[in-house]
Amino acid sequence: MSDSAAAEDVVTSKVMRHLLPFLLLMYMLAFLDRANIGFAQKALQHDTGLSDAAFAFGAGVFFVGYALFEVPSNLLLHRVGAKLWMCRIMVTWGLVSAAMAFAHTATMFYVLRFALGVAEAGFFPGIVYFLTRWFPQSSRGRALGVFYFGAPLAFIFGSPMSGALLDLHGALGFAGWQWLFLVEGLLASIVGVWAFWYLDNGPANARWLDAGQRELLVARLARDAQHASSHGPRSVFAALIDPRVLVLSMVYFLLQMSVYGVIFYLPQQVAGLLGTHVGAKVGFVTAIPWLCAVLVTWLVPRYADRHGRHQWLAVIMLVVAGAGIAISGLASQPLVSLIALCFAASGLIAAQPLFWTFPTHYLTGAAAAGAIALINSLGGLGGFVAPMVRTSAERIYASTSAGLVLLGLVAVLAAIAIAVFVRPAASFPYTHGKPAKTS
Repeated sequence: MSDSAAAEDVVTSKVMRHLLPFLLLMYMLAFLDRANIGFAQKALQHDTGLSDAAFAFGAGVFFVGYALFEVPSNLLLHRVGAKLWMCRIMVTWGLVSAAMAFAHTATMFYVLRFALGVAEAGFFPGIVYFLTRWFPQSSRGRALGVFYFGAPLAFIFGSPMSGALLDLHGALGFAGWQWLFLVEGLLASIVGVWAFWYLDNGPANARWLDAGQRELLVARLARDAQHASSHGPRSVFAALIDPRVLVLSMVYFLLQMSVYGVIFYLPQQVAGLLGTHVGAKVGFVTAIPWLCAVLVTWLVPRYADRHGRHQWLAVIMLVVAGAGIAISGLASQPLVSLIALCFAASGLIAAQPLFWTFPTHYLTGAAAAGAIALINSLGGLGGFVAPMVRTSAERIYASTSAGLVLLGLVAVLAAIAIAVFVRPAASFPYTHGKPAKTS
């Protein structure tokens, strides 16, 4: 390894240590506040009289609000900076999530879930774009992989916490599901205020890097941006209509259908395997698949960055996930179903940081901010469709496994789409000082 590559590794490692733990905390809270209705489902339905169809619609309508405001939110982040905009996003979504504790009617449930999507719009693509302002292409997959720990960690730590909050039923006159929304929502608002003081908009503003480190990182990122601009659209409008962006949106739609079709119902599925109600015990068992996902997501993007095999590793991960989803619904033994869920969670989480290296190969600046948001917003509509598709399949075939088999097939379809349609841009000329391999 050359001296320049070694120096770059030192700076990148320092940035990872400073930024990624905090970004992980932010993402954990985001994931908790969009998926905690999976824990609250039965108690919420019991107290409010929501039907399964109404719950499915409310679970998914979050993504409609999210999609509508995703692109303008990310463009505003590009304009005003991450520290201010991330603070605004987290504070508002936390307050809306806490207000879910008072969703006693179907109408209020729909309104607050839609408002939660509006408030959170721009968070995830904003973080992906923010990471492109800090990490060179040679380490971006690894950084995205660590950031994606937020999803499984949200379930590893959040699942027992959510279960314990449900067990507070009756404390101070509140139902358990009300405690769940209040505590987890207000935590997000508190961390949002903290984000304003902790984050820097880019390495040029980072006082925790010395002058030489700032110069090295800024120069390396500028070289990557110059390469990206020569291979992709430069304006926001050109990026939004770029065929590659639209194809990636389709792939991400399929991927998110699989992810949220499983996540929203995972606590109930595990409760069924254990033959008990959703509480602390189910929370701890639900954390097991996500522990597996952390390990796989640590290893796979690192291997992909080192060997330049992002595309085919993404395909493999999604095929594994699809098989795991389907088997978890078809298996007659609870242990087999749980093992299958471990494969499903690992494949679904590990595939996503690999996916995001595709658009960031050839997008930069405002074009990257807009296109990443578009991909995430159109793809995120898969989260709106998934609960209704799963519920419909189970009703049509009179089988609780039908929806999972269908979602497994969707994950495999996403894998096929990546293999056939996704063609990563020309590889960046340097990966730790050596020519990069093509995917």
